[in-house]
Amino acid sequence: MVRNMSELVIPPANNRSKSAAAAGEDRDPYRWLEDGASPETAAWVTAQNELTRAHLASLPAREVIRSRLTESWDFARSGVPFERGGRWFAVRNPGRQNQPVLCTMDAPDAEGRVLLDPNVLAADGTVAVSAISVSPDGAKVAYATSASGSDWLTWRLRDVASGADLGDALNWCKSTRAEWDKDGTGFYYAAMTPPRPGREYREESGAKRIFFHRVGTSQRADELVVAPADAALYPEVTVSADGRYLVLSLSRGIGPGAEVRVLDLQRRAAGWRVLVPAGDRLAEVVASEGTTFYLLTDDGADKRRIVAIDCEGPAGPHPARPAAHEVVPAADDTLLEAHFFGGRLVCHYLREACSRLRVFELDGTLVRDIPLPGLCTLGGSAVGHELITGTPESDIVHFEVVSFTESGRLYRHDLRSGQTALARPSAVSLDPAAFITERVEVRSADGTRLPLFLTRRRGLARRGDVPVLLYGYGGVGACTTPSFSAGWAVWLERGGMLAVASLRGGGEYGRAWHDAGKLANKQNVFDDFCACARWLASSGWSRADRIAINGGSNGGLLVGACLTQHPELFGAAVADVGVFDMLRFHQFTVGWLWKTEYGDPEDPEHHRWLRRYSPLHNVRPGRYPATLLTTGDHDDRVVPSHSYKFAAALGEAQRADAPVLLRVEASAGHGHGKPAAKAIAEAADRLAFIERALAVNNG
Repeated sequence: MVRNMSELVIPPANNRSKSAAAAGEDRDPYRWLEDGASPETAAWVTAQNELTRAHLASLPAREVIRSRLTESWDFARSGVPFERGGRWFAVRNPGRQNQPVLCTMDAPDAEGRVLLDPNVLAADGTVAVSAISVSPDGAKVAYATSASGSDWLTWRLRDVASGADLGDALNWCKSTRAEWDKDGTGFYYAAMTPPRPGREYREESGAKRIFFHRVGTSQRADELVVAPADAALYPEVTVSADGRYLVLSLSRGIGPGAEVRVLDLQRRAAGWRVLVPAGDRLAEVVASEGTTFYLLTDDGADKRRIVAIDCEGPAGPHPARPAAHEVVPAADDTLLEAHFFGGRLVCHYLREACSRLRVFELDGTLVRDIPLPGLCTLGGSAVGHELITGTPESDIVHFEVVSFTESGRLYRHDLRSGQTALARPSAVSLDPAAFITERVEVRSADGTRLPLFLTRRRGLARRGDVPVLLYGYGGVGACTTPSFSAGWAVWLERGGMLAVASLRGGGEYGRAWHDAGKLANKQNVFDDFCACARWLASSGWSRADRIAINGGSNGGLLVGACLTQHPELFGAAVADVGVFDMLRFHQFTVGWLWKTEYGDPEDPEHHRWLRRYSPLHNVRPGRYPATLLTTGDHDDRVVPSHSYKFAAALGEAQRADAPVLLRVEASAGHGHGKPAAKAIAEAADRLAFIERALAVNNG
């Protein structure tokens, strides 16, 4: 068995010296690995994969874990049903199908028929349907496919009655939103400036523009609707429920902060009207009635509120800004999202990182709370619709509830009667008599209180050596809440503890919580995660060499930063599709959008923040825990060279007798649309690697 990979991941010396000279003051000796199309990089990746496969194949528990994962993966998954024009739709997977299928039904609980099966589009399951949008009359569905995990999308149209495609094809898209006009004759969509041939998966994505596509016409004939003069502005559009208004949001990156405009489609000549001027506050249109728009905002409310604005009303205290009045005031809980169903506002809150539902009249009067189980989250989202589904005209809403031990119960709620009924039980439910989830409180280095979810077998002895899988994300305002994973379930079955942390940088506790973990404050996130590891090691449950950390994308950055800052706290680290080069992330594909979260490496002050924690630039010769880095060769969101360069640097610096492995999945991207077969294989490798590194079940 290969135990120390350090001498095997060092690139050739001639490449090393040449790239170091080009890197300037910030040493970057592996920059040549950014060229994924070069023969040298291809050969290097092939060699790393061979070494990784050899190591993983030697792990005694790998095949046992893979077999159990294959069994555990085989359960029915069904998205939350939604209705359009009297027809019902749901995304379903009966078990281990590589890709879920879209079904149409006469009723939400009917079996129905398969309308769209992406499994027939590629023999290996690497073509996925990444987004769907059904016309208001339920007659047509626009669906976007992606290949090999890429973010590039192609929109097509299918007739619901016949199940046949209509021949339309819209290329070079990256937005998963398609907004139909009221009569279903066409829809609005976003397309990027086409990349240069051969640079599709690496080159910075060009400007984003909004078009209107009329059914049955060529993409060349599509009407250009929005083309920002400033290419750094990122436009998104929605159509109001009554079909009268086009709502435009213009942002400069990820996270809150957008200008909102509206266009009266009945009076196009009047032009766009600014509803919310450009700024750094959240502003999302939830509903409209006549000329009044209801917006979810954190302006004046850290945990968000809902305000009403008449787009044709008098100006407010700010020039050119319509007056706003509060409808739903801020609460102690974080208002995550809101929907307009049955003439009412259905609001999804988070309390201590768990879901709560409340219903309000449009005047802000509280109607009721919808009871939910403890320590759960609304889940079950599938391509094309929301966590909660309904329509402005119907009193019936559907939602699914997930937890660490349940794959998802589907509920139906009647807004008129207030009755909630279980529509479908969880396909998988770990025995509550055998497993338990609790939420504990951890204090970070500066005293900040952090929620940490612990799931384990009941009766597990608190003996100080329990193997723990610690997961975190902590960024872009995303919320880390209870969720179900077949891989996590197998880890629990095999005697491990699962610890899931809600960290600053997320959105669990509102705007200030997010701001405390972004830009110059990003170090707080790493301190939070390390505080959770220290708590686990001092709580009587575990110790450092029995703790493995895991995260993906921004969570991969989290793992990389903690690994390089405090390697002594962990026995193993697995970082999936991570952002590791914080000085060049903005130069590839959509990386420039992340500057609002991380900072701009071209700005001297921001450069100093980023340089202090950039995982790639803080690798030093030393003793690191066993580390597995995973990526996909078609990842065009976080390009794989992040993982290549970090693996090379970490492998060269490793002084411990522990492997540094790089696993590169072919025909795979950032994670979305990964076929079940590939997902199972990756999960098996991850768990087997962690078990071996922590000496679990195999000495």
